[in-house]
Order: sequence, then C-alpha cells, then structure tokens
Amino acid sequence: MSDPVSVEPRRPLLWPDVAYQLQDVLDDYPSQVYIVGGAVRDAYLHRPIHDIDLAVSSNAIALARMIANALDGDFFVLDDERDAGRALVDTPDGRMVIDVTRFRAADLGADLLERDFTLNAIAVDIRDLSRIIDPLDGQRDIGAKVLRRCAPTSISSDPIRALRAVRQSVQFGLRIEAETLSDIRFHAPRLAETSLERVRDEFFKLLSIPNPASALRIADTLGVLRAIIPEIELLHGREQPPPHVFDAWRHTLAVIEALSQIAAAVSYSRTDNTAATFGIGMIVIQLDRFRASLNAHLNVQWPNERSHLALLMLAVLLHEAGATPPTNAIRRSANGDDNTNAELAGRRVDALRLSNGERQRLLKIIQHQDHPIFWQQDVSRRDMYRFWRRLDAAGVDVCLFTLADYRGAVGSTLDQDRWLSLVDRVRLLLEAYFEHYDEWIAPPMLVDGNQLMEALGLRPGRMVGKLLEMIREGQAAGEIRTAEEALYLVRQYLDHHK
Repeated sequence: MSDPVSVEPRRPLLWPDVAYQLQDVLDDYPSQVYIVGGAVRDAYLHRPIHDIDLAVSSNAIALARMIANALDGDFFVLDDERDAGRALVDTPDGRMVIDVTRFRAADLGADLLERDFTLNAIAVDIRDLSRIIDPLDGQRDIGAKVLRRCAPTSISSDPIRALRAVRQSVQFGLRIEAETLSDIRFHAPRLAETSLERVRDEFFKLLSIPNPASALRIADTLGVLRAIIPEIELLHGREQPPPHVFDAWRHTLAVIEALSQIAAAVSYSRTDNTAATFGIGMIVIQLDRFRASLNAHLNVQWPNERSHLALLMLAVLLHEAGATPPTNAIRRSANGDDNTNAELAGRRVDALRLSNGERQRLLKIIQHQDHPIFWQQDVSRRDMYRFWRRLDAAGVDVCLFTLADYRGAVGSTLDQDRWLSLVDRVRLLLEAYFEHYDEWIAPPMLVDGNQLMEALGLRPGRMVGKLLEMIREGQAAGEIRTAEEALYLVRQYLDHHK
C-alpha cells in the first residue's frame, strides 16, 4: 500500500516547541519520519503533549540515538528485535518522551491500518507539521465524538485494546461505536490471557484519569473489569450495614468518585467549581495549607510511570473484597488491623505483579483503612505519634482514603457535623506529619542504645529497643526533653517491672 496523501486538517494542530526542534534536527534526514498516534490526536484536540511517537521505515534505534544526542537527552533501546528506541528530552514543560519505532507493516499506510482506533491512526510528516495523513478519517470520528476500531481485527489481534477503549472513551468523552463495542464485550475475557504487565500498566492508566469511576462502571458493564479484578464480582448486590446507603459495588464506585474529587480539590488545577459543594469546600478550607505537600505525595511515580493516585484507587477497589455476607464481617487482629481484606488484596497485587514498594504501601492502606484515631473523641500527641510511627507516608493515604470512604458510604445523607469533625481530625494529623514531623513523630534521639546500656547496665536485646521507643514516644508527647529525663523514665519503668 502506498503512503496516503496529506490533507489540511479541519482544525489547526497545536504543537509543543520540542516538535519544531525535532523538525529542525530531522530536516536533512534521508528518510521520511512521521509523528503518529496519540501526539497527533492531542495536537488536533489542543491537549498537552508529553510524549511523541515517531515511525520510520528502518534504523529506528539509530534515529532515537541521534535525536537524544542532538537535543542533549538520554537514550535507551526499547526493543532491539523490533527496532525501537527512546529519547528522553528535558523541556521547560517537563520531560518529553520521544519513541522511535519501525513501521509495524510494509509502509506508513499499512502501519496506520494496524493501529487500534481511528483517532489514533493519524500521522504527520515531521517536515510539515500543519497537514495530516488520515486514511481512516479519524478526524471525522473525533468531531463526532466516536471511538471506532481501525479494522475488524483490531480488538481480536490485541485484547489489551478492549481496556484501552474504555479508558479513551471516558478520557476524551467519546461514544464507543456499535461494532467496536461488540468486539470489546466478546474479547474482554481474553485479557486474562494477555501479558499481566501490559494489563497492569494499561489498567493503571485508566485509574489515573480524572474520572476513573465512570471508566470502571463501563469496564464492569462490558466484562472488562472481571478479567482484571475478579473479586469485584462478589461486590454486586452485597448489602452494607449502616451508615452505608449503597451495596458494596456502588459504595466502591462512590469512594473512587469521592477520592477523585478530593484529589482535584488539592490539585493545582483546582477551579472554583471544584469546591462548589459543602463537603469538598470544607476540604479546601481546612487542608489548603498542605496543598503543596499533598500534591508532592500524590504525584509520586512508581515503576513504569505508574501513578501513586492510581495505586490509591486500586486500594479502594480492593478494600471491600474481604468482607463476606451476610454480616460483612472481617477478621481483625488484636490491634484492630484488617487482615482479611489485606490478605485477599495481597493475592491480587501479586497477580498484577506490582513492585514490592507498591505492594507494601497498598496493603498497609487496606490494613488500616478503618483506623480508630479518626473517630475517637480526643487525640493526643502520643496517639498521633503511634499512628504516624506505624504508617509513615501511608498515613497520608489512609487520611485521604478515610475522607473518601465516609463520603462514599453516606452519599447524599452526609452528616455535616460528623464530616466537619472528620475533616478537622485529618487536618490535625496532617499538621503533625507535614509541619511537626521532627518534633512530634521523629524527634532527635536523647540517648542511643549504647548510652542506655551503659547507664543502666543492660545487655543488648529487645528490651533496649523497647526502652528507646518508650523514650521517643515520651519525647513526641512532650513529656521528655532531656537525656536525664529519659533515663529517669526508663529507670522508673525497670523498677516497676522487676
């Protein structure tokens, strides 16, 4: 198939400066180089562009290396066999990912036909950034707000596209065309046979969009979700005890939605409409002082650019999986930890092959999802020390989770006084963590283990650690300020326990 001709787009393309830098770098390159896929779609939609995919007939890895050298970036080989390389370039708007791959077919026209959806099957010659190559009329589908497969085999040839279709339909506000929808339903079960790593990373992209609850609802209806998180099936129709007003599945979606609203309320893209409701408005008023710290926390990236907010969304998806009807009871340890949900979530996390860091964080969130500190009448500095000492950064997640969980439980029956009390409790905890960490949570040691053993004639062992922790807790509570006071406290303790 010969390369399709370029045409004037129905609306102008908006490119970042780095696209014009690429144009200059490749001006004398002996072969045709095309921008393809999402970057063209986003230029057409006037959306921010964070990565650019280039397609060439050959020597893709060499071209990626050349681009990295020319733009003072980093270079990686993505796939030696398939001739794919990556250049990472720092720009004023952040790091730009530039992937260069060889055509997936004989030429550009055939390459575009083998892509997933028509809105992603548009190309631009790097030498003319004002015209598009659009053999499947993807710009028509963009204008009509339709998500359409490129070919009858688009979904069957790669079932991961069923999951991607759900995400992009919500992300771009598109209606899934009938035949594409039918293919998604039919091939969704095959996601269970697809590379777990690809499914995991595509699913995290879905959880990272601004309104993942809508995407999850669609994914559930089409059978996509059960192929990834089969535990979800057990939540449908399972009644919840008061104050819950929804069954377990609708509650889970409501918590996801509430968490999205909370994340938007503390984000830098917040608008006046974000805080238009009483519930979210109180979060803005009470927690705004922690806005920078909360954004830094939520913007952490795990391996393969998986977002931390998406990990928190996954924790919400799994947080009800261990409660069993008819009592919705869970097994808790002596200190109140939720063990049942954590065990089931652990199995799913292992199946998704998350990193050890992600696994530990997610399980800690679920294990402490219903921590009593949020509801007890009074909270001392000692209480806060014990909370943060045990949870550390995961405590921030538990705070946000608890706010969302309460909103998702009560729906429109929100008790304003109880909500104000909860938000204020979260404010107090975050104040301790973000503003008084070195004083209330991790105060400098007044005595170390060697000094303690020498002063008290102790031998190395667990008792030394226990006494050091007792001293730290006394410091955090404001009861101990000097080494002498610390030694006096432990002497009293030892005398009492002789």
